[in-house]
Amino acid sequence: MTLILALDFGGTKLAAAVTQLGSRQWLRYERHLSPTGANATTDLEIMRSLIHNLLQGETPAAIGVSFGGPVDFTTGTVRLSHHVPGWENLPLKHLLENEFGVPASVDNDANVAALGECRFGAGQEYDSLFYITISTGVGGGWILNGKPWRGNAGMAGEIGHIVVDPAGPRCLCGKRGCVERLASGPYMAQDAKEYLLKPVNNLQGKQLRSLVNDDLNLITGKIISDAAAQGDELAINILQGGSWALGVGIGNVANLINPQRFILGGSVTKAGEIWWNTVQKTARETALPEIDFEILPAALGDDAPLWGAVALAELEVRS
Repeated sequence: MTLILALDFGGTKLAAAVTQLGSRQWLRYERHLSPTGANATTDLEIMRSLIHNLLQGETPAAIGVSFGGPVDFTTGTVRLSHHVPGWENLPLKHLLENEFGVPASVDNDANVAALGECRFGAGQEYDSLFYITISTGVGGGWILNGKPWRGNAGMAGEIGHIVVDPAGPRCLCGKRGCVERLASGPYMAQDAKEYLLKPVNNLQGKQLRSLVNDDLNLITGKIISDAAAQGDELAINILQGGSWALGVGIGNVANLINPQRFILGGSVTKAGEIWWNTVQKTARETALPEIDFEILPAALGDDAPLWGAVALAELEVRS
């Protein structure tokens, strides 16, 4: 039996799975939340534990890795994580190959998820697609002419840092009004909390306040979605602001590159009808009317990066 080991280092979670070469079913699967205050060392230790549980003494033929941050694909070196400290210039491919004695392939999560959806999900039979993950951050990965397209120095696809509101709030990257600053789950939660902390707004966001028992530190992107579904006006406004920003980004990308499909994954895509309708409507309004494209949810859901990691590892086995 030829085993493939797939790893996913996310901003807030770690996941790992094993499958057989050519299979579309997991043999074993493990997921673990990254602890508060985690760094690269703690994440690597947790991942080692997951791998040990999965392999059960067996050796995989290859390892594929999805990483939530910029990666130099040619060397498999993580440049940094925007959400977990200690990853700066860490040679993850080299580390894994030394530890397990098998070839490893490492790429950023959006590129890997794009490959996963192309091979196993909503992108099958399409030769051009743009995968976008909307979760802790917002990133994108390209498949052009049936192959991953990473751009110069591997930085293609950074839709999260397209500026859609130059006068908007400041993003982690230093610019104002980026798609990620408006559309990602943690930033939407931050905006809701900051708004509700102002005394003048103490009568607003009733459903939001109720869902967290007035502990505003408990507000998350999911809580905002739940409150919006209950009709909370503030939650609806924040959700629509994020989905508007993403829709503008998608419409501009459609004008520029014209892929057949946009495939959206990540936790924020579970935000419901208000979110999806605003993304679709705004993207259509932003793109030229002659441009034809579809916007679909990821068929592989949260497992898109893991299945993309399988595809990466299979390329190593078959090369």
